[in-house]
Amino acid sequence: MDKRWIQKANGASHEVEELSSTLSIERSLANLLVQRGIATYAAAKSFFRPQLGDLHDPFLMKDMDSAVLRLEKAVDSGEKILVYGDYDVDGTTAVSVVYSFLRAQGVAVSYFIPERYLDGYGVAIRGIDHAVSEGATLIIALDCGIKAVEKVAYAKSKGVDFIICDHHLPGSEIPAAVAVLDPQRPDCSYPYKDLSGCGVGYKLLQAYCLRRNIPAEMLSPLLDLVAVSIASDIVPIAGENRVLTHYGLQRLNSNPRKGLQAIMRRSGLHEHPVSVDDIVFRIGPRLNAAGRMESGKTAVDLLTAETDDVADEMSDIVNDQNNDRKNVDRSITLESINIIRQDPQLQAKKTIVLYNPEWLKGVVGIVASRLVETFYRPAIVLTESNGMATGSARSIPGFDLYQAIEACADLLASYGGHMYAAGLTMKAENVEPFINRFEDVANRMILPDMLIPQVEIDEEIDFAEITPKFYRILKQFQPFGPGNMSPVFLTRRAYGYGNMRLVGADSEHIKLDLIQENAPYQAIPAIAFNQAQFFDYIQSGKPVDVCYSITENVYRGNTTLQLRVKDFKKSEEVLP
Repeated sequence: MDKRWIQKANGASHEVEELSSTLSIERSLANLLVQRGIATYAAAKSFFRPQLGDLHDPFLMKDMDSAVLRLEKAVDSGEKILVYGDYDVDGTTAVSVVYSFLRAQGVAVSYFIPERYLDGYGVAIRGIDHAVSEGATLIIALDCGIKAVEKVAYAKSKGVDFIICDHHLPGSEIPAAVAVLDPQRPDCSYPYKDLSGCGVGYKLLQAYCLRRNIPAEMLSPLLDLVAVSIASDIVPIAGENRVLTHYGLQRLNSNPRKGLQAIMRRSGLHEHPVSVDDIVFRIGPRLNAAGRMESGKTAVDLLTAETDDVADEMSDIVNDQNNDRKNVDRSITLESINIIRQDPQLQAKKTIVLYNPEWLKGVVGIVASRLVETFYRPAIVLTESNGMATGSARSIPGFDLYQAIEACADLLASYGGHMYAAGLTMKAENVEPFINRFEDVANRMILPDMLIPQVEIDEEIDFAEITPKFYRILKQFQPFGPGNMSPVFLTRRAYGYGNMRLVGADSEHIKLDLIQENAPYQAIPAIAFNQAQFFDYIQSGKPVDVCYSITENVYRGNTTLQLRVKDFKKSEEVLP
């Protein structure tokens, strides 16, 4: 699939020059900072040296005073507290954070994770009934609850209060809980809006510690979980999330909790420093697999394990579940791709909506993501659960998925999410009308260029600029993620050099060294995933323009720089 190359505008020249001089760094690196809104020494210092002291006062969040007062009352009077969270990584890490902290404080606390196939998403009646049966009088809901108006009212009728810690967009009515902590509330003036659900739970504990004069160091052991939630939930790694992820990665690489240690060993991450990418592609999927295949409670059991034996046992279970998940989602993905490729009408649409009652509910979100990657269209994959059509949606850049689904609200029993990912449920007889309405809405919102994949290029450089000092400073831009993506560079007129080969199970990737005309003896290793179509052209000795990010490759204990190629174009082609 052809891609559009979009080159970002350079920062203001005087700001770039001043920052380059002040920091004694290359102009290209200073330009990357200015592009990110960092134009002064003070801003650069905050960016490169994030401090936990930079976190906002948690009491700036609406309802935080009420939440802390209710939590204090429960702790001081010995009430039983139930910590309730969603079954995905954000939810299970959030539950593990709050449960671990309260347990360490000697509080009477337990946790409940809803079953994907029994309870569905969000606050479930069964969870409230479980709290009542346990004698709990306070539920702390994490990563869910912002739309649980009826459920909160039901709990109140049973003598159970709610503190909601969520980060999803609210509906027209806010639940009548004791406190509803959600930076996305239109009436909440909290300065940072993009916390994960786990991050909101962390802010509750931060406020509690401030009120009770508990040393802030008591929260440090929780930061590995907060980092896992931020990376796995694909929220922006900027602002507070950058600070929390920075220190969470430090914890993950120095003294992680036993459960994370065990899963890192199972996924081969114990031999080199763990990055955001490692969380996204290796840790997160294993934790998610528990809720997708069986029960998210297994993930919490793992993340709160206090002994190596329990941690190893639980990590074996989630690892096996992840292997099962991969087999199932691979099968459904192939089936879905074949359905679309065999139907010209489906191929002509701007959206993809597929429904099969036999598909496994736990993997439809992954399948939707795969369909977006393959066809570059917003995709919704539905299956049947509890007599309803239910599923997950994923989007493309620039298309507000939540807004489009909201335009179909009268056809839905429930929905939730944000711009790029959502979940929805409807009666089976509404699937066909929904497909047509959703396509109509998308036709009005999606411009033709939005359906062409694009590569955003930060900077044009020569290979000769990639020196050890250059990369040492570039590494300090980490942690990378949404809001601070790994910079993408463009180098013109590069050539394949030396041994060049196709790799991968289906020979779909190219492993090669690249050189540039103006520096023919400086070869740099590169890997081009899913770019096999360029192999013959490059092997013929013709020049290519290449856009790439710069990474480290660890092999048998040796670490080398490597280009991760995003795309090639023939050198005679020019940017649009």
